[in-house]
Amino acid sequence: MSQSERLRVLFSDHLSLPRGKLVPGRKAQSGETMVCQSLFGVQFDKDLLPAPGSKMMQGLPDMAVTWNPDDIRESWVDGEKIVVAELKEMDGSAHGCCPRGALKRAVADWDKLGLKPFVGIELEATAFQFNEDGGLEPYDTPGGYVYGTGPFSDPAGFTDAIWERAEAAGFALDMIATEYFTPQFEFTLTFDNALKAVDDIFLFKLLAREVALDHGILLTFLPLPIEGIGGIGMHINFSFQDKDGKNVIGGGKQLGAITEGCIAGLIRHHRPLAALLCPTVTSYNRLQPSALAGVWANWGVNHRGVTTRASEAPGKSARLEHRMADVTSNPYTATAAVLQASRLGVVDKLPLPPAETGDCMERQDATIKTPDTLAEALAELKADTALTNSVGQDLVDNLIFMKTDEIEKTKELSGTALRDWYIHYL
Repeated sequence: MSQSERLRVLFSDHLSLPRGKLVPGRKAQSGETMVCQSLFGVQFDKDLLPAPGSKMMQGLPDMAVTWNPDDIRESWVDGEKIVVAELKEMDGSAHGCCPRGALKRAVADWDKLGLKPFVGIELEATAFQFNEDGGLEPYDTPGGYVYGTGPFSDPAGFTDAIWERAEAAGFALDMIATEYFTPQFEFTLTFDNALKAVDDIFLFKLLAREVALDHGILLTFLPLPIEGIGGIGMHINFSFQDKDGKNVIGGGKQLGAITEGCIAGLIRHHRPLAALLCPTVTSYNRLQPSALAGVWANWGVNHRGVTTRASEAPGKSARLEHRMADVTSNPYTATAAVLQASRLGVVDKLPLPPAETGDCMERQDATIKTPDTLAEALAELKADTALTNSVGQDLVDNLIFMKTDEIEKTKELSGTALRDWYIHYL
């Protein structure tokens, strides 16, 4: 990059916020800058707390923000380049609370089994516009409908602008369309190796929000920001390639041992996974039994009512789709958690439960569901030592501390007040 350009260094934090720094082009090749480690104790309301991993009471020391100069890429902002970084201790060791580090460990654990994870993530979002008083109201799309495109679905054209800026910045979009309820939208990027896929999703979320804001739209990934309509989520699709590049995920009646183990692991760890995949107080308003939102500990082939959806047929494109997460989750942490729960099912040789036969709207076979509140989900996560150890004890300890504080601070909030506690960040 040129000396006149600036570099935007970004990393994903414990709240799934894109933090970072702007540094001059002359420092781009250094591959390192510093930030205060105590940001791991910063809450949405800017309160600074002595959370595990924050070292708030130990002098608020620095930690290193590191990047590979070869990973510097085009930005969607003129005059700058962009790079995804991760966090390390000052001695160069991995920082235990770093979400990107958790995903790298999950990929490495699968590599020990001779398999390489590939991931594709579907993001859903809701659009708001600002009224004359500066408040928020749902984006006015009276001609919008599911699988809609064009000006009836998006009269301001912000999704066209997102597509153009994303393509120019090198993102590989698979599709943009409207969701079942308006004004909700879905964005999907191309399937790729796990770390690159999640790096792209992390950056794309920021791109989409910033470009939408240029058009007067506040794009939010909150799971249920409008009362009375359906929620929105983040579907994590994944598969694995062996050393010969063959997809080992099966479909239909030919699932195979790896696929069966993955499904069994996701079902075994269903309830504690909720804390990692649905990590805000508002997440549990979305997780209703008939909402097709990954509530039940079940699976099926080409069935949108279940939590783990298997492909109709085996082959190169076969994959598993986990449907519980919402987009307030950290994409690195959420993907790491899904991969680790799946891996535990394989290495523990867990038996595959029968496939769901109910429609999951009026009837389901499954009897185990997600917790009813974030507090219940945190308790389940704390008790699941196999999952917490796999994802990372330091990261989990920080999450439990910060989310317990979040529960306390929002307990008197509801409706718009609760929405607005989060909406400008997520």
